[in-house]
Amino acid sequence: MSEPSSSESGAPRPGKMTGVKVFVRGLKLEAEIGVYAHEHGIRQPLLADVEMDIIATGWERLAETVNYEVIAEKARRTAAEGHFQLVEAFAERLGQMCLEDERVTRVRVRVEKPLALAPEAAAAGAEIILARI
Repeated sequence: MSEPSSSESGAPRPGKMTGVKVFVRGLKLEAEIGVYAHEHGIRQPLLADVEMDIIATGWERLAETVNYEVIAEKARRTAAEGHFQLVEAFAERLGQMCLEDERVTRVRVRVEKPLALAPEAAAAGAEIILARI
C-alpha cells in the first residue's frame, strides 16, 4: 500500500489527483478564414476555446505545467499562418500545435465565427478533439 500524498508542508492530502486540465476560454483572435469570395483577403473575428488534458509533474512552478500564455500565443501564430477555408482546419491546426508539448495527452479546440450567421445567431463554428496516439 502506498503512502498518502502530501503537500510541501508534509500534511497528507485527502485525495489522489487523477488528471489535470489546462484551458483558455473565449480567446479573441482575427484570422483570414472562409470559403466565400467576400471572405478572402480580410480578417474576421474568431473566438477560441482550448482545453487540454495534461500530465503535470507538479503545480508549484510554471515549468511543471502547460503555460496557458503559450497556448494563446500558438493560437495567434495559427491565425497569422494565412487563409483557412474552414474553422475545422483552423481548430485542427491549433490542436496539433498544442500536442507538440508531450505533456498534452488530449486537446479539445472549439472555434466560433461570431459574424458567420449574424444577426440570426450569436456564432457558428466547430469543435475538434485530438488525442495522443
